[in-house]
Amino acid sequence: MSTAEQPSRRIVLAAAVAAAVTGTAGSAAAAGTAVEAGADTDRSAARQVDYRAWTSYTDWRGGTAAGTRALAGSRPGLVIGTPEGTTEYTDPHTGTKARWEYATWTSPVHRLAVPATEVIASWNAHTPAGSWLQIELKGTYSDGTATPWYVMGRWAAGDQDIRRTSVDDQSDGRSSIWTDTFAIDDPATGLRLASYRLRLTLHREPGTKVTPKVWRAGAMGSDVPDRFTVPASKPGLARELTVPRYSQEIHVGQYPEYDNGGEAWCSPTSSQMIIEYWGGRLTREQLSWVDPAYTDPQVCHAARFTYDHQYEGCGNWPFNAAYAATFDGLQGVVTRLGSLTDLETLIAAGIPAITSQSFLKEELTGAGYGTAGHLMTVVGFTADGDVIANDPNSPTNEAVRRVYKRREFENIWLRTKRYNASGKVVSGTGGVCYLYFPARPTPRQRAALAAVGVR
Repeated sequence: MSTAEQPSRRIVLAAAVAAAVTGTAGSAAAAGTAVEAGADTDRSAARQVDYRAWTSYTDWRGGTAAGTRALAGSRPGLVIGTPEGTTEYTDPHTGTKARWEYATWTSPVHRLAVPATEVIASWNAHTPAGSWLQIELKGTYSDGTATPWYVMGRWAAGDQDIRRTSVDDQSDGRSSIWTDTFAIDDPATGLRLASYRLRLTLHREPGTKVTPKVWRAGAMGSDVPDRFTVPASKPGLARELTVPRYSQEIHVGQYPEYDNGGEAWCSPTSSQMIIEYWGGRLTREQLSWVDPAYTDPQVCHAARFTYDHQYEGCGNWPFNAAYAATFDGLQGVVTRLGSLTDLETLIAAGIPAITSQSFLKEELTGAGYGTAGHLMTVVGFTADGDVIANDPNSPTNEAVRRVYKRREFENIWLRTKRYNASGKVVSGTGGVCYLYFPARPTPRQRAALAAVGVR
């Protein structure tokens, strides 16, 4: 988190694409059925988000493979079969040059139900030592012309082979990649992304049999209208989930090589809370690198293994989702939601969510700080409909549980424009959230996810 309105690297980047939330929304996907929480009237605004993922054996068989093969089973996936060739990669963060065998898989074209101003890819994979993967996106604009292949991330679960990284300076003069987000440069022209394909490139050390395995690859396209305020939703649920509480602030000064230590660790701290809610645990061996004097070493671990060496921070949204999915039995996605009714739907099914927001100190009663970008975990709702959040920007673990006013929270999370402390108009996240959930959801959980557009 960045407090006192000091711009984080993500907010600086977001400001450059603030125009990506202007203009009118494109055609929207139909809203899903509400699950126990809230009436259909709370979903009266048409959805402005289209999330599509490839996860099944049929999905993996349906793409174009060049050296990859689909695996069936309880958790279908994509692996290297017979490598397509070898390539040389020089790690920009270490200078290490190495050769890798590689194989690719390209998804079918997905035509967006919401012609998009922004697209964020996310993926779930296992990358044993000696392997890594790259995910790219290529789209077709609404005028029929095409984008180049854009790199959306180079990723490994560990950091011994490559340094996981986003890739800067990608643009064709009409769209650009800002860390983890594809954005139309000037949405006021009416230009949108109408469709896209994803390409996965799986790498391994030559002559070995190791392989990455990808379980989920998808992307969220959106066209959220320009707004300083959003309509108020009606309270529909009183429930609180028992989610572990961790403070980022007790880690201030620890491992400053990972984005200046705990002061900026809101994203991995929030991720670790929900990972442990679902039963994810790190072994003593995995945590052996952490100074034994540090409390909650798993938070230090989450910071290290979500760190984006180009962005120089732990707040890369897809890297957090991918980290969560390295734990057995978990999936993670990045998407946008439309209201607190959507969050109530998830909470009713036992699924907490991590939300991204920015605000002045006076805009969120009880927070005690202002921020240019902060992640926190929504764990429930009071009888009055107020939001119960595990806010990692707290002095102790015991102080992490907060209750925030419903109307204030909903607005700071869902708006796309706001005024900062200097009175300047800056951007908001427009409802971005991370969702972590079981690899085999219950029918109730599956229905709740489907209701918010995630399958």
